[in-house]
Order: sequence, then structure tokens, then C-alpha cells
Amino acid sequence: MNRINRRTLTCLAIAATVLAGAAHAQAWPAKPVKIVVPYGPGGAVDVVTRKMAQKLTEQTGQSFFVENKAGATGTIGASQVAKAEPDGYTLMANDTTFSLLPHIFKKLPFDAATDLAPVGAFVFAPMGLAVNAKSPFKTLADLVAEAKKQPNKITYGTGGPGTTPHFASEALGIAVGANFMHVPFKGAGEATQAILSSTIDFQIASTTGLMGNVKGGKLRLLAVSGDKRLTALPDVPTFVEAGTKWPGVVNWTGLWAPKGTSPEAMARLQKEIATAMASSDMRAFAEGMGAEARQVGSEAFGRMLKDSTEGWGKVVANTAFEKQ
Repeated sequence: MNRINRRTLTCLAIAATVLAGAAHAQAWPAKPVKIVVPYGPGGAVDVVTRKMAQKLTEQTGQSFFVENKAGATGTIGASQVAKAEPDGYTLMANDTTFSLLPHIFKKLPFDAATDLAPVGAFVFAPMGLAVNAKSPFKTLADLVAEAKKQPNKITYGTGGPGTTPHFASEALGIAVGANFMHVPFKGAGEATQAILSSTIDFQIASTTGLMGNVKGGKLRLLAVSGDKRLTALPDVPTFVEAGTKWPGVVNWTGLWAPKGTSPEAMARLQKEIATAMASSDMRAFAEGMGAEARQVGSEAFGRMLKDSTEGWGKVVANTAFEKQ
């Protein structure tokens, strides 16, 4: 009888351990989740990600927090996440710039296809060309005319070489036949501060990172990307309406997880992102920034990344950029 009892107790203990393990696996998130933003604070990715982290915290009851890890066009932060434990507690946020990386580096410190898994994209924002509110350039035509008159004197700032704003600005220059001077910073937020201090002439960036200062009367938008004007700023023309043949770029923000992250965690995360994007305050946040609040799931995001990477290859080929 004692032998039977011991055997029964052993089986029950094993069963309890298995059930506890299963419950633990299903309990994600059971501890704080870190979202690495591979750029400095204040830029579009940082602004959108902090809002998403706030929503995920509210919805799950678990803390989601942002850690800025800037440097090397976002590859330092991306590499950190690519090498992290695939347990669902370290994620990366990035934007369209991620699909540019294969075109700007000879060799990346990680393999985007095998080290990182796309979770989903959300908040699709036009990009706008901003100048200081006191700038003498009242229209895009004014700025272009001066740039043609004095090649390489009109300066623009970005979060670094190889970023979406860098190539977007170069694409604009090619479209209008003007040469601008690139001034790189550690992040889009720093570039915006440079406009505010009149250190540089203009910046092309996601409206999510610019709108606060535009609404505050500190910056003026001369044009926005896309085929329609922003509801929030109906007087600002599109790039095409402003006289160029270049429609500009729509910037998106997305999340990635280390490859191997459990399907349960990935599915829960996508579900929570969808819930966040359907909320009235997230929609209001996006619309207030001149962006569209919608979600693209993992598989569609993967296809979107592939198409974006191929599309940027054609843009980069028309610039003098050399791989780093």
C-alpha cells in the first residue's frame, strides 16, 4: 500500500509540474516586457511605441516599457533583440528604415530573416517636410528655388545615414533637381531639436514625430506624402500638389520578437495590438498625428517587409550612397 501511495503521489507531482508548466506558458505576459526602440527618444518610432506600450500595459495588467538603444541606424538595438532569449519579454519596435538595412550595410550583425520574427505593423503615418515656424521658406517651392540657387547650402537633418528620412530627402532632391546638405544626428528627435534651434533648414520625418511642434506653432509643414491632405492640417499640400512629381513615403511602425518566441506569446501579442488599434483613444492618437490607425498581422507584415525592401533597393540605386 505504501508503495502504491508513493507511486500515486509521484505521478500526481509529475502531473502537477506539467500542468504548472503549461499554465506558465499560457500566462504570458507574467512579468514586465521590454520594447527596444533602436533610436533616440522623441522620434516617430519612440512616440508611437510609447503609446502602444501604454495601451498594452492597460490591457494586460503587466508592464510594457520602452528602452532606447540608439546607434548605427538602428542595428545596435536590433542586434540586442535578435540575440535575446525568445521568451516574449524582449521585443523591438522599428519603422520603414528596417527594410532599408540590407541596402546600407555590407554585413549586418544579425540576420533579419532568421533572427527576428515580425509581429505586426500599426500606425501608418505620412511623412512631412518641416521647417522652423520663423523660416523664410513659406512654401516648398521657396525652399527648392533657394536650393537650386545655392547647391548644398540648404541643410536637412535625419536620425542618421541610411534612415528612411535620409533616402526620402535624397529622393526629393532627385525629383526636383536640387542638391541638399545632409546633417545626420543620433535620432529624429535630435534632428527636430536642430530645426527648432534653426541649426538646420528642414527635416523630412513621420508626422507622428512632428505634429506636436506643428500644432504648438514651433514648426511649419510645407508638404506631406501620400495622395491626400491631412485631416488635421487641411491647408498643407501634398508633395505633388506642392509642385513635385514625388509622392513621398508613408512610414509605418511595427514590432518584432526574437525568432523562436512561442506561438502563444506571438498570438497574444497580435491580439492585444489589434485590441489597442481598435480603441477610440488609439484611433484619436493616430488621427491627431495625421496617421492611420490600422494593424497588419504577422504574415502580411512579412510580405510587406519583403516588398518594402525591394522597393527601397530601387531608390538607393539612384543615389550616391555607398554601403557601410
